[in-house]
Amino acid sequence: MTIAEMKKRKKELGYTNEKISELSGVPLGTVQKIFAGVTESPRYETLQALSRVLGRKMDMVMESASYYMPGNEKAPGDYTVEDYYALPGEKRAELINGKMFDMASPSPLHQMIATEIWQSLKNYIRSVKGQCIPMVAPLDVCLDCDDKTMIQPDVLVVCDRKKIMNRCVFGAPDFVAEIVSDSTRKKDMYLKLEKYANAGVSEYWIVDPDKKKIITYGLSGGEIPAIYGFDSCVPVGIFAGKCTIDFREILQYISFMYQKN
Repeated sequence: MTIAEMKKRKKELGYTNEKISELSGVPLGTVQKIFAGVTESPRYETLQALSRVLGRKMDMVMESASYYMPGNEKAPGDYTVEDYYALPGEKRAELINGKMFDMASPSPLHQMIATEIWQSLKNYIRSVKGQCIPMVAPLDVCLDCDDKTMIQPDVLVVCDRKKIMNRCVFGAPDFVAEIVSDSTRKKDMYLKLEKYANAGVSEYWIVDPDKKKIITYGLSGGEIPAIYGFDSCVPVGIFAGKCTIDFREILQYISFMYQKN
């Protein structure tokens, strides 16, 4: 696709620069420069990544939309777990308070951070022969044990193994980490924070790759949130700080992603 064709397709789809960046893995600054005409000759690999996003048929609602219509339209708030499981297999979505939220495929940067956090948690738990189970998305979590909410946290730890069913995790995890993007920021920082607190999640992390920040919430004890940078070792509260996630190592591992144009 030419840049002119991409601009036309971008308008047709109603995509923001932030959404295109998330779907393509191209840094937001680069996307903004290309569509503003500042970068006249983008790299071939960059054009290919944008073409893959804008050139294919997109038939799903953006995640920032309030809900997704799976066919038999219902009012927001009326969708159930039955509707969730009726979605086509290739569709990723979350059901929160009866509203269906479409989920785009995660970016490579998102996945690298999530798996690094999971790996650190797994290594610690195994080193102490613990019973907790660390897991990563996509994995269904019936957070409230009802038929109105089914979510897919990016990283989670479940210490009560009886909650782990064949089809989903039934009940609140002990620990959850979400890797935010521009399209999920509002949902992760407000809606999910409230849901996790009310459901009984003990600890919630919001990891922001753009700002290189981590906000940690000790939900069970009502502690004041703590903010860390990607130059920190962040203690895991459910393990009394004996387990830490070294974001310095993670940043070193993913630093090449921040150098892409």
